[in-house]
Parts: sequence; structure tokens; C-alpha cells
Amino acid sequence: MVLVPVDEALARLLADAEAGPAESVSLAEAAGRVLAEPLTALRTQPPFPASAMDGYAVRAADVVQVPARLKIVGEAPAGRRFTGTVGRKEAVRIFTGAPVPEGADTILIQENARVAGNGEIEAIETVAVDRHIRKIGLDFVEGEQLLDQGRLLDAAALSLAAAANHPRLPVVKAPLVAIIATGDELLPPGSIPGPDQIIASNGYGVAAIAQAVGAKILDLGIVPDRPELIAAAVKRALAADVDIIVTLGGASVGDHDLIHDVLTGQGMTLDFWKIAMRPGKPLMFGRLGKTRVIGLPGNPVASLVCSHLFLKPLLAKLGGRPCTPDFRDAVLGTAMAANDLRQDYVRAAAVERDGKLVAMPFTVQDSSMLKTLTEANALIIRAPFAPAAAAGDACRLLILR
Repeated sequence: MVLVPVDEALARLLADAEAGPAESVSLAEAAGRVLAEPLTALRTQPPFPASAMDGYAVRAADVVQVPARLKIVGEAPAGRRFTGTVGRKEAVRIFTGAPVPEGADTILIQENARVAGNGEIEAIETVAVDRHIRKIGLDFVEGEQLLDQGRLLDAAALSLAAAANHPRLPVVKAPLVAIIATGDELLPPGSIPGPDQIIASNGYGVAAIAQAVGAKILDLGIVPDRPELIAAAVKRALAADVDIIVTLGGASVGDHDLIHDVLTGQGMTLDFWKIAMRPGKPLMFGRLGKTRVIGLPGNPVASLVCSHLFLKPLLAKLGGRPCTPDFRDAVLGTAMAANDLRQDYVRAAAVERDGKLVAMPFTVQDSSMLKTLTEANALIIRAPFAPAAAAGDACRLLILR
């Protein structure tokens, strides 16, 4: 099978991916979700002229000359307005957020007033009309559009939605991803492996990448290399109406790599298999009805690199959120050999030196080595058939963190 170029594979993977349907969730469940439609205000905020400070509601004309004595005629805490009218040489004790009473046109902050006795205060600073008063609708008015469709609901957006009196929000349905790890050699973390076994690790990293763009995970565990058991796991995923099935391992060409045969036996239509990239050549993509299937390589680094390049942007698109890879220009910190027909993603440490981003590739790039991936903050992208490069030559990076 001809190796598919990375850009072509990604384009085919994303070709008809669209944001999922809307669902209504409570504010408490909406953090990190994506707004499915524009959000408008259900009320005006503030709904009345409100004091922005603790102090006294007064008439500016009464404090043109200071010190000026004013009689306290009432109090207006937040949530309980003063129902009278502020007259000449009168003041109402007021607190932040309380409605400004009739007759008052400014707020004398408490630092600029002192108690004079006999129910009076003495203003020691002048104050202009409308000072420290929040006008009606200062923040927003009823019917105003506050948030655009597609907005990621962060802390500020959620607080705004709550202030606009929305108890529930329409959000894009989060993509559901089933993860199936395959291999007789795999055991879950915490196990005591036999002499020929290893601890399964890929699924945790893949799930973390998926969850970072809002996906939900259905973990179907570790499945032995038996076709009927793999087929049963696939059926469980389909029964759960997942958007994507991700298989880990078993997608290569060895006698025990069964994923391709099992999935095609279940009716999968294969789109592509084998990518012109390193690490990650045995990447597979197909469809089981409306469910997308991504077969990730078994090598840990290849699995995670492919997840960053393919799974993450697909999930972002299905979830209605932007996903812009952080590509940056840099220079090499050391020489690199000429490349072959595959596009390389070389683990590297990228650091700022003299105003330039310098990429230092790790010496050993074996795709089983997770430690170097945790130490790397970038991948150097080497195009197919790239010539040998010297230290100081330009390069392209994908920033990981």
C-alpha cells in the first residue's frame, strides 16, 4: 500500500467532520464546553442605578463647599433600597450594589466623610455628579447578544451567562471516544508483569489528549489478541453510540496484528492505512457506519504523536472548538542527517537563545521511549527527502507545551 502524505491524511480525516448537535446543560456542567448558539441577555445589568462604592448617597450641589454637614435620613444596603427621597443637605448611608435613592445624584465615599454626631456626617471632599454610580445597563441590556456561537465557556463566560439569568446553556454535544487497547502482552498499571509482559500506557496519554479538547472517554480496557474478543469490544463501542473508536496497537502487518481484519470483518470501510511519517507509519482510518475508526500504532510515542496530529484536530472539529497547532520557526542547535521518504517528527528541547528559538533534537528517537517525549517540549518537523542540515539552519517546530 502506498504511504499517504501527512497533510493528505489529515485532510481526508477532517473532510466531512462537523460540530455535533446541541444539548442543554446546567451552568454547573457547562465549564469547558462550547456554546452551540449565540447567547443573549435575559435581563439588564445593572437593572437600576447602583452604587459602586460604600459611602453616602448625596446631592452633588450640597458638597460644593467643604466641609459640609449632611443629615443621615436612612440606609440602603445591597438588596434593600431606601424608599424615600434624598432632599437638600441630606444623605443616605449606602453600600456597594445598592440602588441609588431618588434625589441623590452622586456617592460620597466613606473615606471622604466623617461622623459629626447628632445623626450627621461631614463631607470633607467635593464630589461630581454621577460619581461612583453605575448606570442602568452599564454591563448589558436585555436582548443584547453577549456570547457568540462557538465560544468556549471559560470562567468569565460562565459568570456572564449566570448574570444574564441563564440557568442552562445550549452547548455542542461532547464527542464520545471509545479506547480499545489490544495485546496479550499488556497489563494495567499496578500489575506484576510476567517475563514477557509490559504495562499498558498508551491509553492514558491518548485519553488525556482527547479530554483536553473536550471529548468524553469510554475506556474498554485491554483486549487479548483474539479476534472474537476484539470484535466484541467493537460492538460494545458501537452500542454506546460513540463518535470515534480508537484502537491501540494491532494495526500493523504482523501475524498478531488483528485490528484491520477484525474491523473490516465488522463492515469497516477503510479510508487509508500507512502514513508517510515517523513515528506513526501504521496509522489507520476508516468508518463503521457513522462511527469513525482510528487505529493508532502500538509504540507509545507513535501513538501519542499521531493523537496530537490527527485525533486532537478531529475531536476539536466534532466538538465545535478551534484547534490551531502551535507551529513556530526555529533554528537547529545541532546538525541533522538527510531524511528519507517519510516526514519526521523529532523530539526536541526548544529554548530561547539570543532572541532565537533553538531546537536541540534528542540523540535517540526510538518510538518506545516515553521519557524523551516528556522531556521534549517540541517536535522538529522534517519534510520527506529533506537534505542534511547544519546547526543554525532554519527548521519548523510543533510546540507541545
